[in-house]
Amino acid sequence: MTGRSRRGVKFPHSGRRSSMSEASEESSPSKTRALANIQEKSKDAGDNQQLSDYEKKKANFIERTLWTFVMIAGFFAALFMGHIYIVVIITAVQIISFKEVIAISSGASRARDIQSTKSLNWYWLAVAMYFLHGETVIYYFKHIVMVDRVLLPLATHHRFICFTLYVVGFVFFVSTLKGGHLKFQFTQFVWAHMALFLIVGQSHFIMNNVFDGLIWFFLPAALVITNDIFAYVCGITFGRTQLIKLSPKKTVEGFLGAWVMTVLFGILLTHILMRSRFFICPANDLGANIFTGLDCEPNPVFIPQTWTMPELLFFPTKTRFSITMAPMQIHTFFWATFASLIAPFGGFFASGLKRTFKIKDFGHSIPGHGGITDRMDCQFIMGFFAYIYYHTFIAQSKVDFDEVLEIVATRLTIDDHKKLLLFIAKYLVNHNAIDSSIVNAIEKSLTNH
Repeated sequence: MTGRSRRGVKFPHSGRRSSMSEASEESSPSKTRALANIQEKSKDAGDNQQLSDYEKKKANFIERTLWTFVMIAGFFAALFMGHIYIVVIITAVQIISFKEVIAISSGASRARDIQSTKSLNWYWLAVAMYFLHGETVIYYFKHIVMVDRVLLPLATHHRFICFTLYVVGFVFFVSTLKGGHLKFQFTQFVWAHMALFLIVGQSHFIMNNVFDGLIWFFLPAALVITNDIFAYVCGITFGRTQLIKLSPKKTVEGFLGAWVMTVLFGILLTHILMRSRFFICPANDLGANIFTGLDCEPNPVFIPQTWTMPELLFFPTKTRFSITMAPMQIHTFFWATFASLIAPFGGFFASGLKRTFKIKDFGHSIPGHGGITDRMDCQFIMGFFAYIYYHTFIAQSKVDFDEVLEIVATRLTIDDHKKLLLFIAKYLVNHNAIDSSIVNAIEKSLTNH
């Protein structure tokens, strides 16, 4: 039968076919060795990469720590040497910060094409600094400026001179506009003015704080630094909840924990600084330092007072509690609160700005720390707040009664005297110092005459 195979007949391919694994059994040892070599090399490369990353982090940590101590030592050296050295540091911070902020928005290629734009930015800075620093000198050193033959005309016409300089720059800007570069030039114009306001303007008030007394400069700066340190410590210790997306590492727990610690540290630091006339006195001697000190009548906020609580129902009769502390320590609570809850948003603003331009730092002015602006982002708004708070709630009036009488007697006309008399009468009535009938009598008398 053809459908059945014959016995004894062997077909050449009738045996079991060998599998692929079996066919490659002879070559598998060499492939295994090759694969092992590749894996070993990959592991070595990974180890080398990890070692390289570790070395970079170690070097960066050492560099950052070294420059931290250098900055601290330099700052305290300038602080103890006197007001002028601190003013020099603030001026340098103004210039470098302005340079860093302007640089991130300037295209290198376009800047080369339009040299006038870069020059004009520095011109705006010079005019702004001349105006603001001139205002400071005239206000705090009028007893020197107003008697000098050269400085008197400059002081008298200071604002007009500054306005003229600004108009010159504005006209130059408009006359140098070029087709194809208009968007870039106007962007630079707006960017420069924003930088002048946020950096030069706010640091101007920090400089005024120095002349009002070093405590108004040092205390706000110390509170911001302290808050930054405790925010980091509290954050890595028990931080869980993210605070803001702009700074993913910031936590609510670290934010609030730093607030409590900053308040406690601020009250303690204020207690220490109040003991030194060098810190609490205004700059009445620019040659003074920590060793020579200053002499002045202390502001009442530095004089300790005792507050006694009223009798409480749930305590025994005649049981009262009292606390003795300087009013400045109460003010410090509000300063520390601002430094903890508001000033960090200056840092968040800077973080958003850097993300907009996709940069890590504003510059490389401080090795291991980035730019000056990276370290000063919270200090600007804190110094501005300290100036406003001081002149609103703490500063004493510098008006001398005898000077006021001299001005009234020698510089006002008879009609001005009548208006002044009526104004004072109404003011005293509003404060319940005199009867309102007196105002009516004065008005009637002035009308008849």
